[in-house]
Amino acid sequence: MSGESSLRLPLRIAAVAILAVVVQETAISQISIFGVNADITPLVVVSIGLLCGSITGAVVGFGVGLLVDLTLVQTLGITSLLLLAIGYWSGRLRELRDPSHGLVPLAVGAAGTAVAGVGMAIIQFLLGVDAPISLLLLQQIFLTVLVNTLISLPVYEVVRRILRPALPDDPRRRRRRAYTTGGLSPLHRPSERLGQMTRASR
Repeated sequence: MSGESSLRLPLRIAAVAILAVVVQETAISQISIFGVNADITPLVVVSIGLLCGSITGAVVGFGVGLLVDLTLVQTLGITSLLLLAIGYWSGRLRELRDPSHGLVPLAVGAAGTAVAGVGMAIIQFLLGVDAPISLLLLQQIFLTVLVNTLISLPVYEVVRRILRPALPDDPRRRRRRAYTTGGLSPLHRPSERLGQMTRASR
């Protein structure tokens, strides 16, 4: 039983990663918004990093990037390198800052999309690929970031709902919930004792 429960999260993450690449390349890449195509792959990697941490985010980023490169029959490792970095730093943000604000996935998704777009252009330029950096390219990157920002929260919610049943409980969030309810907060204990002493003196 314990072995099955330990595999629940990796299996769900793998399913989400594969599904994201399939949906991106078969459906979303065919839909044009503002003249550009949305790209949910960095958003999925960011979401998994925010939910599962830096190591998981980096591994998923590498795997998703490798699938994208194989699907598009392009130079292996370019997308993997970018998504690996995006997944790792999204996870580090979770580990260092423990972001709980509802708009954090939106901001990190926008940043991840920008890193993916600009990084891809720079790497292709360094490799000598015939894709000159121009004002039109920068405009496409900006519009892609804008479109991805609009869909980042829905993508994060879908990923969170799929992974939540298998996610381990974060002790920091558990302590924070206990503090808000008064269960563990040391500030409540002296006041409770003072109230008891007052009632006893009466």
